[in-house]
Amino acid sequence: MATFGFFSGVVTAISNFWAGAEAPSECYKLMSVQNMDGNMVNFVITPTTYFVDHVMVNIGDPITGFYDANAPAPLIYPPQYRALVMSKASGNQNVKVDFFNSQLVSSDGTLKLNISPLTQIIQENGQAFTGNPANKNLVVIYGTVKIGNPYQTVPYKIIVLCTLL
Repeated sequence: MATFGFFSGVVTAISNFWAGAEAPSECYKLMSVQNMDGNMVNFVITPTTYFVDHVMVNIGDPITGFYDANAPAPLIYPPQYRALVMSKASGNQNVKVDFFNSQLVSSDGTLKLNISPLTQIIQENGQAFTGNPANKNLVVIYGTVKIGNPYQTVPYKIIVLCTLL
């Protein structure tokens, strides 16, 4: 089970990234992101990085990158993380990437999902997910929350991260 960290900011640079002799550098990208406090993070974008809604990201776009906070990372500045999920900011939707337990509560205990018949549940490849999304790593796209402990929401869409199970 991954422990997801995240960093939000604006993309300041995108370049090819050499990932070894067996991997074409054109298939890997290094995306530099700076937040409003001036902090920087470099995300390594791989062919398996999931982009929410399969959007194209460009320099100047506000994004959030999600990574495995327990994965080894080089001790360099700015920090460099392998991006698992990238989300381009949108004013009408929120995105949370986390492990959701049998009660569909996030691992940090801050969000509970109330799935409706209108909630779209898919796999990373866009195909329908026909199993139970509980006890899995999920990308949850939602709007408003109901105040409570934890907050509750009816998500628009859930993407089951089958490659991280």
